[in-house]
Amino acid sequence: MNILVLAEHDNAQLKASTLATVAAASRLDGPIHLLVAGHGCASVAEEGSRIAGVGKVLLADAPWLADRLAENLAPVLVAQAAGCSHVFAPATSFGKNVLPRAAALLGVSQISDVVDIVSADTFVRPIYAGNALATVQSVDPVILASVRVSAFEHAAQQGGCAAIESVDAGADLGLSRVVARELSDNGHPELASAKVIVAGGRGLGSAESFHTLLDPLADKLGAAIGATRAAVDAGYVTNDCQVGQTGKIVAPDLYVAVGISGAIQHLAGIKGSRTIVAINKDPDAPIFEIADYGLVGDLFEILPQIGQALDES
Repeated sequence: MNILVLAEHDNAQLKASTLATVAAASRLDGPIHLLVAGHGCASVAEEGSRIAGVGKVLLADAPWLADRLAENLAPVLVAQAAGCSHVFAPATSFGKNVLPRAAALLGVSQISDVVDIVSADTFVRPIYAGNALATVQSVDPVILASVRVSAFEHAAQQGGCAAIESVDAGADLGLSRVVARELSDNGHPELASAKVIVAGGRGLGSAESFHTLLDPLADKLGAAIGATRAAVDAGYVTNDCQVGQTGKIVAPDLYVAVGISGAIQHLAGIKGSRTIVAINKDPDAPIFEIADYGLVGDLFEILPQIGQALDES
């Protein structure tokens, strides 16, 4: 049977989360169909057709799908799920919005935040803020699962030559509409897919110190900017920078934690990082328990020294 993957995109290009979701779907046997739903998104479908492992791209194009609202998109997803054994979506805000509604329409349970695939009906997902892993087996006729994108390598963007097929785009149900959308751009890479992240906590003391100290370091490293919930709540940065259980789950090659004590909610979002460097004046801070490298000292003295060393290297 077919495996259906819901593509995340902005009507212009695919998000990296789609590549990770396709990679997860590739763990199972069966043709992978990629559903691209939006408006004026033919270029996205063409991009999807080149992903290695994708057998067919299903294109649903209509004005009422332009904003990818769950109310209009879920019925389209359900219609294309007919004859499929699995439906996968990224466990991003996009996937978390659409997939539960589709599961309700299908009358099945959703398996959330999958980090590993054991078999066609058995999956691994984190529980208790990532401190334990649960192995879940499904008996539903079609399995809907959201995929933690940081847990899977990305499928190759080139190498595929899938056919593109237009499918029914459903109807405008008129249940919701987008009033306004404000996208923040801090001049740094996107947090969820960044290979290097420089993150700050409440220890930086103020929004001015946060940006004065972290922005230059992030620029030198080509890094994204992250923050703890405490830093976001204090107004140092906007909430799209929040990393942790109630923010973004990340898995960069390098995570630099500055002035972060290491609350369990934050640690749950960074455990997949390959290398964690922690800078904190408290030697007993919980962040040092999972850090690969730790610097105990005053961040206001250490960060300028690191910046100077990078300039000289």
